[in-house]
Amino acid sequence: MKSGVFGTILIGTLLIIFVWSYFGPADTFTWFLEIAPVLIGAVVLAVTYRRFKLTRLTYFLLWVHAIILIVGGRYTYALNPAFEWLKVTFDLSRNYYDRLGHLAQGFIPAILVREVLLRTSPLKRGKWLFFIVTCICLAVSAVYEFIEWWVALGTGEAADDFLGTQGDIWDTQWDMFLCTCGAIISLLALTRLHDRYLSRINSEKKSD
Repeated sequence: MKSGVFGTILIGTLLIIFVWSYFGPADTFTWFLEIAPVLIGAVVLAVTYRRFKLTRLTYFLLWVHAIILIVGGRYTYALNPAFEWLKVTFDLSRNYYDRLGHLAQGFIPAILVREVLLRTSPLKRGKWLFFIVTCICLAVSAVYEFIEWWVALGTGEAADDFLGTQGDIWDTQWDMFLCTCGAIISLLALTRLHDRYLSRINSEKKSD
């Protein structure tokens, strides 16, 4: 598939999902908070596209992450209907869409961070790269928890849906733990595939 067609499909489908989420979200304030990273990320990717084009794998993963965030904004993470069905059907203690979101918070950015480090820093493939990527993902997760905390302090009950603790006093720790697990799983599962995509990028640069 040509890169133009690939990009058009990702952008087009994302716009459709974004418009769908805009109309009738469960909570407008929560919707804005959840989709804000998508909007910021989209601007950054658009601005840097020409001078620092990412691999298709990374763009695809970012597309998946954006969808998770947008759907979370549409329903809130505590009320996702599909996961609510799972909760009722299997008598679960909570709606686990929030857990999925935080697992993705490590799984997907890990490949983005790995790519940026390999292409812009002296770091090479190996244990140190694995360790540093995982630490960066955990750090980003911690900062996100800070943001949730600050929003909660500033808005009070209006931030309950954004926090999505669902009564779990250890929710913050679970969020960071799952992000770390997601990063580790991603690096273990996708490193070889990612390296193949990176080699294509290098080949295209040499041919230019």
